[in-house]
Amino acid sequence: MNNRTAVVGLVVLAAVTLSGCSLLRGSDGAIPAPTSRSSTASASPTADPTPDAESDEDLLSASASPRTPTPEPSEAAAPAPVLTPIPAGTVLTESDVASPKGSIHFHVRVVADGDDTFTAQFSGFTSTLPVPVAVGFFERARQVGDGLTYPGVGTHVLGGPTSGPQSVAVPLDGSGVDPSGLGTLVVSSAAAAGQDVPVEIAAGKVLAVASLRWSVPARQTNVHPVDGGARANASGPVTATTASGAPRSYTVASGDLIGDVAARFGITVTDLVWLNEGVQVFGQDQYLYEGTTLNLDPLGR
Repeated sequence: MNNRTAVVGLVVLAAVTLSGCSLLRGSDGAIPAPTSRSSTASASPTADPTPDAESDEDLLSASASPRTPTPEPSEAAAPAPVLTPIPAGTVLTESDVASPKGSIHFHVRVVADGDDTFTAQFSGFTSTLPVPVAVGFFERARQVGDGLTYPGVGTHVLGGPTSGPQSVAVPLDGSGVDPSGLGTLVVSSAAAAGQDVPVEIAAGKVLAVASLRWSVPARQTNVHPVDGGARANASGPVTATTASGAPRSYTVASGDLIGDVAARFGITVTDLVWLNEGVQVFGQDQYLYEGTTLNLDPLGR
């Protein structure tokens, strides 16, 4: 090694030491986009920095090249992810609902629409209260007399007082593909703000509660995540599991790549995006945002 090469090597070493991880993240701190399969040979996924470069340009290029360039995900031949829908018209739950003093009565049932959506049907609704009443589905139980700060899933104002039985069907929006976690139907006052009514029927007061027992048919899917263990670019924790022990959710770690996360769980990138509608990635759709929780359960979509 001549004196000139040694001096250049020391300059490059000092520059790398001072820049820290900026070589991987760029001058503005952002992680650069991964290297695609069509890149030049110097960015090959298996290329290593040249340890004995002969020129100043070779030394600088070798020192600044990415350590482990990752190809863009390419899964054109992979089968599309599917989850069999519940047949249209299937009744998933139903119950009679009444307030403690008999002021409100109706029957509720939830029916599958056949496309992973559901409709809540309210029939025979009657009310003698001087305020309109609303309904909403909740995961946790509520008590008559409670004050609501959240209206629930599929909230809808039924109306009231009534002159005769009424019926209405409304979409159960926000329930996901498996609504069985919504174990309670809550009826609450929809009195107008400032309306002069007794406190027990003031706006947001719970007027009636019904526990729901669901009967959801088994669904079939071709997406079955299995945790293969933490690895490079997929080192985050599994934060929840299903009753059978399968991974239910995963938290993105710094530097995670969507292709490597998918590979860790034995699924495709297409599957992972299907499980997480609206998932945000950057850098040619590979880098995930640190701290994001990813769903791995087809029934949790």
